[in-house]
Amino acid sequence: MKRVLLTREGPIAWVALNNPERHNALSGQVVADLQEAADQMAVDRSVRVVVLHGGEAKSFCSGADLKERQGMEEAAVVATVHALREAVNSVAQLPVPVIAAIHGMAFGGGLELALACDIRIAADDAQMGLTEVGWGIIPGAGGCARLPALIGPAKAKELIFTARRLTAGEALELGLVNRVVDRPNLLDAARAMAEQIARQAPLAVRAAKRAIDAGPGLAAGLAAEWREYRSIVQTQDRLEGLRAFAERRPPVFRGE
Repeated sequence: MKRVLLTREGPIAWVALNNPERHNALSGQVVADLQEAADQMAVDRSVRVVVLHGGEAKSFCSGADLKERQGMEEAAVVATVHALREAVNSVAQLPVPVIAAIHGMAFGGGLELALACDIRIAADDAQMGLTEVGWGIIPGAGGCARLPALIGPAKAKELIFTARRLTAGEALELGLVNRVVDRPNLLDAARAMAEQIARQAPLAVRAAKRAIDAGPGLAAGLAAEWREYRSIVQTQDRLEGLRAFAERRPPVFRGE
């Protein structure tokens, strides 16, 4: 049984976690299937945007499967967390925008997975937090790096040190999520945003993501932006944008 389901709606790839009996806990099988899905999307040029969601489960992702880890030797735990780190990093490194649609719980590794996405939309029933210190560990799949980068080190330290759980409204106030919607409208909101992204010039969107993710510091960001801008000037999509503007019509981008 596949624990991550990959489906398509035209240029939109939908990735659903599929471990509902465990609130989408990140078991070894979930992590392996997530890595496989990420590897497929990374090389599929027809994908323009990805939506990652919790499928039919009651939560987006409750975090690590601690039940599975009981009885594991230390080396096995380290290998398990390393595989999770690699899968989460693969999601972060996808060349196209990734939208996380979060409902229910997003704790520990579940929130780390959401942090690896470019945009986060939360349902009003969402709860989230990096709760690892409450279990005697620390975030090990990118949370200690990505949360401070998103909301600042002081706030990130407070949340990580206290294992505090946030409501969707609190997460929005901190800038942890981009927007909050009613639970029944979550996937529709994600779809609407994905469709809007998919209508844009795909090479330009990819270049913009690379420029934004280039690294810390203004100098590095400016250098990356200029490098990516020069690459986009050479594309047919740029010329199509100019023609469409002159002809007062929507552009038809072909990723060329």
